[in-house]
Amino acid sequence: MKLASLKNGRDGKLIVVSRDLTRMTEAAAIAPTLQAALDDWNGSLPRLRGLYESLNSGAVAGSPFVEADCASPLPRAFQWADGSAYVNHVELVRRARGAEMPASFWTDPLMYQGGSDSFLEPRGDIVMPQTEGWGVDFEAEVAVITDDVPMAVTAGDAGNHIKLVMLVNDVSLRGLIPGELGKGFGFFQSKPSSAFSPVCVTPDELGSAWQDNKLHHPLVSHLNGSMFGKPDAGVDMTFDFGQLIAHAAKSRPLGAGAVIGSGTVSNKLDDGPGKPVVEGGVGYSCIAEIRMIETIESGAPTTPFMDFGDQVRIEMFDQDGASIFGAIDQTLVKG
Repeated sequence: MKLASLKNGRDGKLIVVSRDLTRMTEAAAIAPTLQAALDDWNGSLPRLRGLYESLNSGAVAGSPFVEADCASPLPRAFQWADGSAYVNHVELVRRARGAEMPASFWTDPLMYQGGSDSFLEPRGDIVMPQTEGWGVDFEAEVAVITDDVPMAVTAGDAGNHIKLVMLVNDVSLRGLIPGELGKGFGFFQSKPSSAFSPVCVTPDELGSAWQDNKLHHPLVSHLNGSMFGKPDAGVDMTFDFGQLIAHAAKSRPLGAGAVIGSGTVSNKLDDGPGKPVVEGGVGYSCIAEIRMIETIESGAPTTPFMDFGDQVRIEMFDQDGASIFGAIDQTLVKG
């Protein structure tokens, strides 16, 4: 099943979207918003699924689906916690600055709690007051939305609480990160609002690509129209979403509508750093990673971070080449 939220007030208007992303129908008779549906997921799911099947069969005509009319599936959420499940990415960052990789990073996930009160529109601009010194970067990721998760849930049981899957652009300000982390108190200013794909889907909609709480498809990123990366989200994922949810719920329950991110999708190449797509690799899901590899190989980065007018597009396709979630397509603008 595929769901989305039309732009409408603070929390959007819930719609059901056809499998091929061409048609939609409103779901107000079932739940006015996606959050309302999640609050009563067991009651909402059968009715939403029935509406989805009717839309796909043509029993419900629906109307044209336009991705630009969508907010992020949850325009705001009670919880947004982003992990760093692809430890290859973390290892490269630390190597580039000459720091040792703690052994615990391979057994205990990294995670930060992000701002969830103002998610960006998937086809809206990334608005920044400046770029100089801020190091504006995109991060292409996968995320899941949960129902109510009990405190101290096991990693094995946590996967049962994954109700929806979507994509993320976790916008990061690399130039502000060192100063914030240097205070010993974590991210805040360096992690502005994120954007999510126009559509979120139930895990069963992904078929065999959803295995072991991981999504096994390449995550495709374009920067200014050129392929930047296509790493497989199911490869080199050290911690699956069950483990990430269990980590987040170690000392607290998670409320329905909690969003948990995978961190930057990153693949190794022959057990070493990846290569750009133009050099035969699968590329990267953020600018920072290629800059780290440039630093490791030549002593200094050469790829610039984003500037005003730069455009990023993030999308995932099924085995037949059809878009699964629609596209995050954003331009960095001054505001």
